[in-house]
Amino acid sequence: MAERSFAKEVEQLRVPAGTEFRGEGILAVTKALLECGVGYVTGYQGSPISHLMDVLSDAQPILRELGVYFEPAASEAAAAAALSASVNYPVRGAVTWKSTVGTNVASDALANLASGGVTGGALIIVGEDYGEGSSIMQERTHAFAMKSQMWLLDPKPHLPSIVKAVHDGFALSEASQTPVMLELRIRSCHLHGKFITQENRRPEFSLKQALEQPRRDVNRIVLPPASFLHEREKIEQRWPAAVRYIAEHQLNEFVPGDLDHIGIVLLGGMSNNVQRALHLLDMADLFGTSRVPQYILNVAYPLVEEEVLRFCGGKSAVLVVEEGQPDYHEQHLNTILRRHGVNTVVHGKDMLPMGGDYTVNVLRQGLKAFFQQHHPAALAAPVAISLPTPTAPAAVAAPAAAAAAVSGLLPPRPPGLCVGCPERPIFSSLKLVEQELGQHHVSADIGCHLFSIMPPFNIGATTMGYGLGASSASAFNAGGQLGAGKKAIAFMGDGGFWHNGLTSGIGNAVFNQHDNVFVIVDNNYSAATGGQDIPSSRNTNPNRSTMHPIERAVRGVGVQWARTLPRTYDVTAMRDMMREALTSTAPGPKVIIAQSECMLNRQRREKPRAAAAIKKGDRVVKERFGVDAAVCSGDHACMRVSGCPSLTLAPSGDALKPDPVAHVDEHCVACGHCGEVADAAVLCPSFYKAQKVHNPTARDRWVASWRRSVIGWLRRGSEREQATRQLHPTGQSTAEAAR
Repeated sequence: MAERSFAKEVEQLRVPAGTEFRGEGILAVTKALLECGVGYVTGYQGSPISHLMDVLSDAQPILRELGVYFEPAASEAAAAAALSASVNYPVRGAVTWKSTVGTNVASDALANLASGGVTGGALIIVGEDYGEGSSIMQERTHAFAMKSQMWLLDPKPHLPSIVKAVHDGFALSEASQTPVMLELRIRSCHLHGKFITQENRRPEFSLKQALEQPRRDVNRIVLPPASFLHEREKIEQRWPAAVRYIAEHQLNEFVPGDLDHIGIVLLGGMSNNVQRALHLLDMADLFGTSRVPQYILNVAYPLVEEEVLRFCGGKSAVLVVEEGQPDYHEQHLNTILRRHGVNTVVHGKDMLPMGGDYTVNVLRQGLKAFFQQHHPAALAAPVAISLPTPTAPAAVAAPAAAAAAVSGLLPPRPPGLCVGCPERPIFSSLKLVEQELGQHHVSADIGCHLFSIMPPFNIGATTMGYGLGASSASAFNAGGQLGAGKKAIAFMGDGGFWHNGLTSGIGNAVFNQHDNVFVIVDNNYSAATGGQDIPSSRNTNPNRSTMHPIERAVRGVGVQWARTLPRTYDVTAMRDMMREALTSTAPGPKVIIAQSECMLNRQRREKPRAAAAIKKGDRVVKERFGVDAAVCSGDHACMRVSGCPSLTLAPSGDALKPDPVAHVDEHCVACGHCGEVADAAVLCPSFYKAQKVHNPTARDRWVASWRRSVIGWLRRGSEREQATRQLHPTGQSTAEAAR
C-alpha cells in the first residue's frame, strides 16, 4: 500500500498527441517513456523518485496495453542487471532508483553494462538526493558517470525540458551505444507544469521478439579478450559519437547577453535558481533573458570541447555553477581551456561554497562577488533588459535576518519515529534489557528504525547501507574467540532484509557461525520508501506474490534459533525475547522477527473507512490513551523509555505538585505503547485507555449515563470525606487532636 495513489492521474497518460499535459514531474517522465516506445521499466523506490515507481505501478493497465513490461526490482542491482535486455536487442529499457546510494548498489551491473555497451536505448533515471534535506551521504552521480563512461543528463527543472531529456536520453544512448543517466533533483521530480504531448508508441522491437529470435554478440560480454577492447571502443567510437550527437542536436543551451566579456557555465538543474539570483541583482528577468551570457549544460557529462571554447573564447572570466563537490566541471573546463591556450579565468568554488545547497541566496552572494571582481559597473546602476519585471533586491535580506533572529529560540527538530510507530516498543524493550545486562554494541541499518540513534533511545553505533546491518556486526563475532561476555546486536528492516540482508547478512552469519543477535523489524511494507509491498507483506497484491514469512526464509539459509513476535507493542514479551537471545548459549546466529504493521499505512487505510462509517451513521469506537494527573508522579520516566511524540508535558493542576506531569495529546492513535512500557518498566500506573463512541446506540447512552451517575456519587463521597477529615499538621483529624 503506497503512501500515494496515482490511479486518477495516470489516466492522463492516455491523452492523444498535441494535448496540453498538466501534472507533476514524475508523471511527465512516465508519459515521456511511453512516447519513446520503451519496452520495459524496472527500478527500486526511494526519495526523490519513489513516487515514480508508484506512478508506474498504478499505470500497469496502460503499460500492458502498449506492450510495456514493468516490475519493481528487489534491489537497484537487480534493476540495473535487467538492462542487459538492451545489450543484444534494439529494445529500449529504463530503470530508476535513488542516487547515490542506489547507484552504489547497482555499480557492478552498471560497470559491466557500460563496458560492453548497448544496442537498444538504456536510460537510468536517478533521483539526485543532494543537499541539506537529503537523507543520505553527500555524493554526486557525476562520479559514477565519469568512472564507467556513461553519459549524464541534468535537465532544467521545467517539464518540457524534462520530457525532452527523456527523448534525448534514448536517442543519445542508441547513437553512442552507451547507457545514459538522467538525474532528477528533488525540485524536478515534484514540480508541476505543462507540456505538449506526443503519441504513445508501442516498442518497435519487443521483448517477445527477443525471446523468439535470440541473438548474442560475444564481443559485448565482459570477458577477455573483448573486455580489453571495450575501453578503446569507448574512446575511439562511443565518446566521439556522443559528442557529435550532443552538438548536432543542440542538447546544451546558449543564452546570449550584452555583457559578453563574462559568462556563467551552469548545470541545467541549477538554471531556475541562477536565473532568480540574477533577477535579484537586476541582471535578468524571470523568463530566461539575461544580461550575462549563459552556457546551460543539460548534458553534464561529457563536455563538448568545441562548445566550451566557443562560449569562453573572448571572455575574461566565467563562473562555473555546479552544486556539490568535488569541482568536476571547474577542473574539466580549466583543462580544456588551457589545453587550447585560452586564458579565460575560471571561477567556481572560490566564490561559491564547496558543498551544500546552492539556494538562491547562496548563488546571489556568489554572483555578486563575481561581478564585483570582473564587472563592478553591473552592480552600480540597474540596466533595463528586454523583458523588464519588478525587482525587489532589498527584500532578500529579510528572510535571512528573520531566520537568524529566531534560530536561537526554536528547539532542534531531529527526525524521529511517528506517533504509534510499532518500532518504538522494540527499542524501549532493548533499553529495559540494557538495565539488566548492560549496554551492547548495536549495528544499525537504513530505514525508519535508524531513528533509534536519536534520543530518547540513543541506540546504534554505525550504519553501512540498506540491509547491511547484520554484516556491520560481523567483526564483533570475534568476541567469542576473545572470551567476551557479550554478544553484538544488529538491526535491519524487512525492506532491507529482502533488498540485501538475507544473503549478505543472515546467510553470511550462518556461514561464519555468528553468535550475534539479529533483530528484523517487520512492519509489513518497505515503509521508509513510501509503504510499497515486499515479499513478506501480509496482504494480497494482485500483481505480486506476497505473504512469504521472513522466519521461513532465515531458516531456509540455516538459522536454527529464530523467533517471531507477532505484536511488537507487547513490551514485556519483546523484552523477554531479547533477554533470551542475548543470554542463549545455542550455537549460531539468533534471529528475532518483530512484527507489527506500519502505523502510517494502517492509518491511511483505517481513517477513511472510519470517517465513511461515521458519516453513514454506523457505530464507530475510537480509542486513545491518557494520563491521570492526580496519579502521575511527574518523574517523566515514561517519556525517557517511550519517546512517543504524542506524550508531552502539562500542568498538574495541583498546587502541591508544581512540576508538570505527563500528558497524552490529540495525536494519540491508541497503539498502547505508553501503557505497555509503564507496566513492563514498573512505572507509575497513571495511564488509562478511553473510548469515544461515534453514533452511539441506546445501550451506549444508558451505560454512559450509569457511569456518570456512579462516578458522580463516588466524587461526592470523596468530597464529603475530605471536608470532614481536615487533617492536623501531625496527621490527626481535628476530632482526634481535640481529644
